[in-house]
Amino acid sequence: MATQFTDPISWPFLPVPENGTLCFPDLASSVRDAIRILLVTRPGEQLMAPLFGAGIERFLHEGNTLALRARIRSLILATLQQCETRIVVDRVDVEPVPNAPDRVAVTISYRLVRTSAAQQVGVTMSLG
Repeated sequence: MATQFTDPISWPFLPVPENGTLCFPDLASSVRDAIRILLVTRPGEQLMAPLFGAGIERFLHEGNTLALRARIRSLILATLQQCETRIVVDRVDVEPVPNAPDRVAVTISYRLVRTSAAQQVGVTMSLG
């Protein structure tokens, strides 16, 4: 749910006008959107920020191996620590999906720096 923007901690994504005023997503929603954007943006895709993004789609045609899952985990962890300063990453898990050998489940557990609220984001990727 969107609330009225009152504290400029970081620039949130996608303001939505309501009743003639410009409203912004709350901190948790803004961070969740930023993580999603970080995961799918390829490094070098943004002109003025060549190191921004993890580009996890580069792994879509590789086999689901332990080494690949470790590479995905370390890439996501490094990208979040470098690009998203509003969170402290507690854990990044990249696990195979049971009964789906070509899929991995990525779970990112983090805390918001400002509120220390624990949050979690999950995504499932198809590989190979």
